[in-house]
This record gives sequence, C-alpha cells and structure tokens, in this order.
Amino acid sequence: MRTTSGLRRQITDEDVATYHRDGVVLLPGMFGVEWIDLLDDGLDTQLAAPTARARPWDRDAEGLTMFWDSQAWLDVKQFQRFVFESPAAEIAGRIMRASEVNFFFDAVFVRSPGTQFSTPWHQDEPYWSIDGYDSCTIWMPLVPVAAKSALAFVPGSHLGTPDWKQFNFGVLNPDDHTYVDQVDFGAMSAREVPDIDADPEAFGVISWAMEPGDCVVFNGRTMHGGSGKLDSGADLRVFTSKWLGDDARIIFRECGMDPDHSAVMTEYGLKPGDRPGTDLYPRVWTRSRS
Repeated sequence: MRTTSGLRRQITDEDVATYHRDGVVLLPGMFGVEWIDLLDDGLDTQLAAPTARARPWDRDAEGLTMFWDSQAWLDVKQFQRFVFESPAAEIAGRIMRASEVNFFFDAVFVRSPGTQFSTPWHQDEPYWSIDGYDSCTIWMPLVPVAAKSALAFVPGSHLGTPDWKQFNFGVLNPDDHTYVDQVDFGAMSAREVPDIDADPEAFGVISWAMEPGDCVVFNGRTMHGGSGKLDSGADLRVFTSKWLGDDARIIFRECGMDPDHSAVMTEYGLKPGDRPGTDLYPRVWTRSRS
C-alpha cells in the first residue's frame, strides 16, 4: 500500500470540482513514457494469452474487430506493477476525494485499424458487483486518438442513482451469444437509454483528442460510449483501470453483472455489503493525514 506515487503534476481543486460536477475530467500528461511502454508491453503479453473473459465486441465483413478483456492483471506482471507502483491509485483517490482506494479490475479495448464499431451508451456501475458513488475508471490510450474516436461522455449524467435499461454487452460477441457475463435490465427498469447519438449537442456530449500519457477519469455512473469510429490506418489500444473509494460496497445484482465477480468474491469470503478487500481487490493508496 502506498500513500503517494509521485504525480507528474498535481491534481488541482479545479480538476476535482470538474470531476464531481461533470462526472468526468481530462488529465493531460499524467503518465510518463515508462508507464505507457510498460502497459503496451503488458497488452502484447495479454493478447498472446487472453483470459477466459476475453471476447470480441464486433467483427465486420473485412475482419476488423473490437477486442475486450479484463482482470488480466492477475497474470500479467506488467499490469501488476502498474497497479501498485504507478500514480494511478493516487490520481483516483485525489479525484474522488477518497481516504483510501482499492483496485477493482483492469480492462483493455483493442480496435483494428479503421474499425467503425461504436460503443453503445451505458453506465458502468449497474454492471458491476459494486454499489456506491465512489468508483471510477482511468481511461488511458496507448496510441494517439482523435476526439471523434475517443470515448465520449454526457456531463452530469452521474448524478443520482442509475435507473436505465442498460445494454447487454454479452450479445455483441459474434462468436458465442451465450457468454457467461450477461445482464438483463428488462425486469429492473423500463427506462430506455435516450438516443444520444441523434442529438449529441443536446446532451452536451464531450470527448477529447488524447496522446499517450493523457488520461480521462470518469465516475462509474457517468453515461459514456459513442465515438470509436477510426480513420483508415488508425488503430486504438486502450488500458483502463477501475478504482474504488470510501462508500463502495459489494452487491450481487439480480439483473446479472458484466464482468460478474460474484463467484470469485464468494470464494474469497466476500459478501454483499462488505467493503472490497483481500488480495483480489487490494487497498493500494491511503490519503496522508499530514
């Protein structure tokens, strides 16, 4: 556990205020080239031996794909080093105003050059085995990405408790539509996610051109998706890390979870209502009392 990791630049009061107002904040230049190179090497390792959770979200007629995988940090040494030694945990903690931060899981997104697949709009927390305002994702491109191709967000959509009929990402797998991690929000909410792409200006949709070393931090309840369409020859390699703050507690959702951690949480002795912990969800950062 670390109390500080040596930030390249300080998290400002304005950064924190923007995150809590909009549910998302861009933080340029937070990670040095050593961390990008480490993650890039780790991603190559992961792609050579994906986890059992790996699946494509899309494969078009030309064979272009959108690949997703998660929780590879348990086996990929480069990802483990990033979790425990990089500034990521401190960034998450200071942005969330947390007193302590636990690591939740990692996820990668790899798009073939020129892929046109667009991520469905959704919020993250309703899919997770976690309940609480204090959860966030650090989204890091490992290659340059144009604003039109980067993940996009609806500012302010994190306020209140999520109550939308979220998308079932399990059905996107072109290889196996019976993938174990699936959700069914039909019985939980009748509120359809609005057609944000029809009028993105009306929803205030934002995204940013980013370089390796930049990151976006967004709340688990922030509506995000869209974008993703790449120019010919442009690929996209993204590493994301998920972090849990003070009020995060375990929940097993009736609608299903994706990724579903309920079995492994139970195996580790964790139950609904517990704060995540153990070696599976380690506490990585604690705010200094000084």
